[in-house]
Amino acid sequence: MMLMMKKVAIVFGTRPEGIKMSPVIKELLMDPFFKVVVINTAQHREMLDQVMQHFGIKTDYDLNVMKPNQSLVELSSHLILKLNDVYQEIQPDLVLVHGDTTTTFVGAYTAFLNQIPVGHVEAGLRTYRLDSPFPEELNRQLVTRLSSIHFACTEENRANLMQEQVPSKNIFVTGNTVIDALMTTLQIPIVLPRKLQLLEAKPWKIILVTTHRRENIEELKEVYQALHMIVQSQEQALVVFPVHKSPKVRKEVQKYLPRHKRILLVEPMDYHLFCHVMKRSTIVVTDSGGIQEEAISLDVPVLVTRNTTERPEGLQAGAIRLVGTEKQEIYQQIHLLLTNTQIYDEMKNAKNPYGDGFSARRIRKVLKAYFHDGK
Repeated sequence: MMLMMKKVAIVFGTRPEGIKMSPVIKELLMDPFFKVVVINTAQHREMLDQVMQHFGIKTDYDLNVMKPNQSLVELSSHLILKLNDVYQEIQPDLVLVHGDTTTTFVGAYTAFLNQIPVGHVEAGLRTYRLDSPFPEELNRQLVTRLSSIHFACTEENRANLMQEQVPSKNIFVTGNTVIDALMTTLQIPIVLPRKLQLLEAKPWKIILVTTHRRENIEELKEVYQALHMIVQSQEQALVVFPVHKSPKVRKEVQKYLPRHKRILLVEPMDYHLFCHVMKRSTIVVTDSGGIQEEAISLDVPVLVTRNTTERPEGLQAGAIRLVGTEKQEIYQQIHLLLTNTQIYDEMKNAKNPYGDGFSARRIRKVLKAYFHDGK
């Protein structure tokens, strides 16, 4: 007996979610068993629009929830009401959410209130410190409690979930869909924009930098001062810094990062460009989560300007280091990688623990089996 088509609502709202959910959307769209409804909360507007265009993803519902200086409380309340209206209208058989954002938690919570099963992509990441990252760590833990299916990226993620009494039969290790997105994107050639053509002018030691964590705002000056120290001491060092749209981040950059001809401050790059710049980089310095996974996949060592990471597999593999947010430590760790070939090569050649580019395919197969078993 043939099963009826199943309606899956995929909810996301930030650039990282868009990147990591796009392979899942495209995979499900190729299978006539699924009716896919794409719900974009637009928690990130411009940056997410670029991702959607890059992957050719069409939005069915654009909630457009962001307003200037909106608090997380205001954002959450708007999301609950708008998502509830959409769920009531479309009556999905399952809601898929990703990761750890406000969109993730509210998407799952509102589905739970409507008695709709939830699938959580990138489940089981933990620091077990609710202040780091904030509020993402709590969001992840809450979404675990709300979910019926858990798509873990690694065996360590699975172990975290089982420790929290999630039934083993509901956990599936798929790898991370960010690797799917990365591999697809790097197959598309690119011409660097004029401001970044300096990257190809000589064999620079390129340091790609991103900063955006709420809990790190007061310490960003330490990161920026360390970067300035590096370009002053290392003539081959070239910093490329796509500055986050956050007004708080931009204020800190303006205040604490001295201007230098080898510090290129640029607007946030579209995903295609960012992947190609990352591939050309010598080191990545970041407080991001997903970039840790992407850079390791490109054999680029990562220095994480945080005191915790919910991605310990990279630490265990030797591909990333936690360097905190103190100026001297950040400077010393960058300097070490730029000057010590043995240590650099050990990090560069570490094994990637995050996936093989077929995670979305595994997720599709699990979802299909879930609906068959439920029947």
